[in-house]
Amino acid sequence: MTASSKTKRILTVMLTISVISLLCIGYYAAMGGKITTLINSEERLLPIYSVETEEKVVAISFDAAWGNEYTDDILKILDEYDARATFFLVGFWIDEYPEDVKAIAEAGNEIGSHSATHPDLTACDKEQIEQELDETSEKIKETAGVIPQLFRPPYGAYNNELMRIAEEKGYKVIQWDVDSLDWKDISEDQIVERVVRNVRNGSIVLFHNNAQYVCRYLPQILEKLTEDGYRIVAVGDLILKEDYYIDHTGRQFPAADQ
Repeated sequence: MTASSKTKRILTVMLTISVISLLCIGYYAAMGGKITTLINSEERLLPIYSVETEEKVVAISFDAAWGNEYTDDILKILDEYDARATFFLVGFWIDEYPEDVKAIAEAGNEIGSHSATHPDLTACDKEQIEQELDETSEKIKETAGVIPQLFRPPYGAYNNELMRIAEEKGYKVIQWDVDSLDWKDISEDQIVERVVRNVRNGSIVLFHNNAQYVCRYLPQILEKLTEDGYRIVAVGDLILKEDYYIDHTGRQFPAADQ
């Protein structure tokens, strides 16, 4: 191959690359700036993991699926620190502890759905997902007199189908950015240190209502967060309800910031 032929070939390759790049940029702009691949054009839908805010405010949440030994104490501790929380309830927990469900609501806390039977919903079909959501919503309404607006997937497992179905039913799907790991075999000091170290403005913290040390770590965490100037609220009082977008980390931002 002559030097001239090599040069022509290189120029052809470079021109091809440039054209492809321009096409990709044009596609990116046409999609409103959303990063989408040509191979799989479906954008991944994300739950809310945290919220962008300048306020020193943190939301705490409790998943309730098994046991109620500490629920009454949790409510007393929250009240002592003038804090409110969101309790994500599983349907069979509601069946077993209806008085606790009423007490949670009467104490001014928020109730969200955590499914009916705590399955991995990413392995369920559309009909099963809808049944899990509808059944739990009805139980919460009948027991506590409220219609849940928030949903947390069991095991934190989700996919686009689950996200779409939940949102069509009026739910905001909620995850967390601070996992207390209170369900693991770690000490109360480790739980306190982990939560306090990782919390930031707009964090959503994950706890469990029947964690072994909950009555010991919860007062310490609330005390430290309060001393640091944080206001502790339910998830529904933290998140944006409209005019927002969610970045790739699951952090919710006002649409005006985009």
